[in-house]
Parts: sequence; C-alpha cells; structure tokens
Amino acid sequence: MSTSKIALVTGGSRGLGKSMALNLAKKGIDVLLTYHSQQAEAEAVVAEIKAQGRQAAALPLDAGNVASFDAFFEQVKTALHDTFQAEQFQFLINNAGTSLHADFADTTEAQFDEVMNVHLKGPFFLTQKALPLLADGGRIINISSGLARFSFPGSSAYAAMKGAIEVLTRYQAKELGARGITANVVAPGAIATDFSGGMVRDNPQVNAMVASMTALGRVGEPEDIGPIVAFLCTDDARWIAAQRIEASGGTLV
Repeated sequence: MSTSKIALVTGGSRGLGKSMALNLAKKGIDVLLTYHSQQAEAEAVVAEIKAQGRQAAALPLDAGNVASFDAFFEQVKTALHDTFQAEQFQFLINNAGTSLHADFADTTEAQFDEVMNVHLKGPFFLTQKALPLLADGGRIINISSGLARFSFPGSSAYAAMKGAIEVLTRYQAKELGARGITANVVAPGAIATDFSGGMVRDNPQVNAMVASMTALGRVGEPEDIGPIVAFLCTDDARWIAAQRIEASGGTLV
C-alpha cells in the first residue's frame, strides 16, 4: 500500500480549488479532486499534478446533492485503491461552491435552498460520510468567506451559510479531536476568478472598489489562497484547530 498522503478537494477543476490542488501537490501530497461539469478542466489539473510527480484523479460530484454521496464514496474507494493504492485519505477540503447575488428582500426559497445545499448541508453530510475513509490524524478544511465577517448587500443567504460553516467547523474540531483530526476554516476575500461570473476579475469598477477597501491595495488571486490550504495540510500546522483564517489582504480592517 502507498505511504503517500492524499487530499480530497471538492471543486478542484478551476479557480481556488485548482490552486489548492496544485499547491498540495507541491507539498508532496497526492490529490483526488472533484468537478461538477468541467471534466476536461479537471483532467488538465490531474495531468499537471502528475507532471509534478504526484498521483492524481478526478471524480464527478454534485456537492449539493446529498442523495448522491453514498455512490460518490464508492467511487472514492475505487479511486483510492486503483490510483493511489490506499484505503484512506488524510485531508478533506470542502471547497466546491456556487455564488448567489440577491438582496434579502428578493431572495427566493429556491435560491436559499440551493446555496444551503451546496454550502452547508452538502459539506455537513459529505464530511460525515467521509469519516470512515478519513484517516485518524487527518485534517478537515472548510472554505468560508470574508462576507461572514463584513456585510455587502446582496449576499445575505450566501454569507449566512458561510457563517454556519464556521460554527460547524468548531464543532467538528471538538468532536473529532479524539481521533486526532483537526478542523479549520479558510475565509478568502474577493478573489479574481470566474466565480460570480468573473465579476471581481473582469469588472474594472468592482475590481477597483475591492482594491480600495483592501489594506494591500489589490484584489486576491487564487495563488494567494492555495498555499494557505496546502500549509494547513502539513505537519507544521498540526496544532492549529478550530480556527478561522481569513485571507483577504486586510479587507475592511
């Protein structure tokens, strides 16, 4: 059996998840990543990881469809055996997400349910169902948002789910600590990706507005976040538990 450590990264085909996956590989960690619809992009990330000399594989996952998780983890077991020669993985990064921009007064129940399923219910039960495959001494890293600390109109439902994930993470750390498993939150600020239709990346007005509110004077890039997640999966981070690490360049401080 392999002695390499393995990370499961949801939403690893692009944006922040891609940066996380590649930086984990740089740390000598093998990567099993998921994608929702972008299979070609996911396979390109797999190829890039393999070019670094690590093992990698990609599986489809609808992170908001709890009913699909049992079948998903059967695929995970197969991938662990066939690709990684392993029975467990060490790191779970709950990164997959969708955006929602709607004022509180206009948010529909369907919109609320969608962000709840993807950002709260999905990670809750995905992590629960992952526990038999998550090795003792492992790590759980949940992804929140600066919007759980500061408020912008149009993000009430999305930010509320991220706030809930931050509370959940503390409970996971408390209840899973007996197995040596740590749980932490990384909360990015506004990042220049295709998230939210590329709004921060492609809209000069939004980009300039965010930069003006940030201590470091620019918007974030995926490569500002990926190395933080990778660090939390190293032995140097073994004593960090139940923490919220905001990586926003000092937004609205």
